[in-house]
Amino acid sequence: MTSAIVIAGVRSGVGKTTVATGIMGALTRRGYRVQPFKAGPDYIDPSYHGPACGVPSRNLDTWLLPHSTVLELYQRASARCHISVVEGVMGVFDGHASLSEEGSTAELAKVLEAPVVLVADARKVARSVAAEVLGYQHFDPGLRIVGVILNGVRGLRHLEFCRPQIEATTGLPVLGYLPQREELTQPERHLGLIPTVEGTVARQWYDVLVAQVEETFDLDRIVELAATSNPPPAPVQVYPEEPQPKRARIAIARDKAFSFYYQDSLDLLEAWGAELAPFSPMEDAELPAGAGGIYIGGGFPEMFAAELAGNAPMHAAIQSAVGRGVPIYAECGGLMYLGRSLSGLDGVRYPMVGAIPAVSGMSDRRLILGYREVESRTDSPLMRRGQRVRGHEFHWSTLEQPPEPEHSVYRVVDQDNRADGFQVGSVWASYVHIHLGSDPSLARRFIDTCAEKSGLETLQSPGAASPGNDGSKRTFTGV
Repeated sequence: MTSAIVIAGVRSGVGKTTVATGIMGALTRRGYRVQPFKAGPDYIDPSYHGPACGVPSRNLDTWLLPHSTVLELYQRASARCHISVVEGVMGVFDGHASLSEEGSTAELAKVLEAPVVLVADARKVARSVAAEVLGYQHFDPGLRIVGVILNGVRGLRHLEFCRPQIEATTGLPVLGYLPQREELTQPERHLGLIPTVEGTVARQWYDVLVAQVEETFDLDRIVELAATSNPPPAPVQVYPEEPQPKRARIAIARDKAFSFYYQDSLDLLEAWGAELAPFSPMEDAELPAGAGGIYIGGGFPEMFAAELAGNAPMHAAIQSAVGRGVPIYAECGGLMYLGRSLSGLDGVRYPMVGAIPAVSGMSDRRLILGYREVESRTDSPLMRRGQRVRGHEFHWSTLEQPPEPEHSVYRVVDQDNRADGFQVGSVWASYVHIHLGSDPSLARRFIDTCAEKSGLETLQSPGAASPGNDGSKRTFTGV
C-alpha cells in the first residue's frame, strides 16, 4: 500500500492548493509516482494536481460516499504509486455540520489513517501563529497532525519569529515555507481558482513553484512521515471485479465551458461498459456518432456564453437527440446550457439549446453552496423513482422561475423537500452534482438506459442487491 500525507489548512484561502501542488510536483520530479487526491466536492483544485503529477486527481468525500467506498477508491488509484498526496478542503475541521466532523478533512485523514500537515497563513502574524497551531493540535486528539508549513513568509527574519515558537510550543516541526512571491499567486474569480483547462496556468508557474518547494521544504521528512500512514483494506463494492464489455456509447461534453466531472465517475462508467465520446458544445457541429446517451457536467458556461450561443449546429444536434428520445443527464452548467437562455457576466441574455424551460442568469447576491440529500421524483437515466442519493450544489447562477414540482428531477430532502431540476422528455437536468461512486447502481443504470436506447443487450443485475437498489434511503458508513 502506498504512503499518504494529507495537506490541510487552518481555513480556506491559506494556500492549500499551491502547497499541495508544489509537493506533488517536487516529488514527481524526484522520480516518485505520486497519486493526487482532493478532499470534498471540488472540481477546480484537482485540475491543478494533474499537470504536476501526470495522472488525474481524484476526489475523496466522506459525506458523499460511504467510508468503505472512500477506501476502495483510494486503494484502487494509489495501488501503483509510491506516495499519495491528499489536499484538504476548507479548514481542517470544516464539513457538513457545525457539531460533527462529517465531510471534513479531519474525518478523511482518520478514515485513511494518514498523517496531517497543517498549512498556516503567516502573512499578518509572527509569533502568534504558534497559538493558532496549538489550538488546532489539541482540538481533536484523534487527529494526527505531524508538522506545519507556513505560507506568506516575508523573509528569513519573519520566519525566525514564527518557526522557533511553533516548534517550542507544539513540538511539531515546521516542514517548509512559501515566501510571499507574486509569481506563486494564481488569479481567482467567482468560484475560486480558474480551472487549468482554460489554459490560464502556464507551465512556468509549475516550474517556479516546484523550484521553490525544493528549496524551502524538507521533502525527505515529508516522505518519511507519509510512510507512517496505514489505511485499512476495503472490499471491491463499487467497481466491477473485472472491466465489462462495451455496451453503450455516451457523448460527454468536455471543453473550456464544461469540465466539472469526478474522475472516478468517468472511470466507473467505462469500467461498467460505457465508451465515453468527448465533444465540445463550443466548437463541434455534431454529436459523436452512435451515441446512445449524453452527459453534460458542470463548468463555466457563463464565461463562454457567446460561443455556446453562436454554435447553432450543436443546438440543433442536441434538439434532434431529444426528439429521438436519447437519454440526456446534465448537472449545473449543463442545466444552464440546455435551458432557453443564459444571462452571462456581461448582463447580455444569450440563447441556449432550449431543451428545458430554464432561464438562468448570474447573480452577485450570494453563492449557493452546500451538500444536498435528494430523492428522485421520476425514473431517470441514473435513478429510479423514490431513490435517494447525496450530492452538492456550487453556483452563483439563479433561475428566473423555479421548477414545478411535478416536472422536477428531485425533491431536496434536507431543504423542506423543495423541487430541483427539470425533467422534459428524455432530459434530466439539475443543479445538483452527483458522484457516481455514491451508489453502486448509478453507473450501471445509466449505461443500461443508454444501451437500451442503442438496442444493445443490458447488463444483468447481480443476484445480490446493492445498497440503495431497492429505492430505500441509503445508509452511510460513519455518519
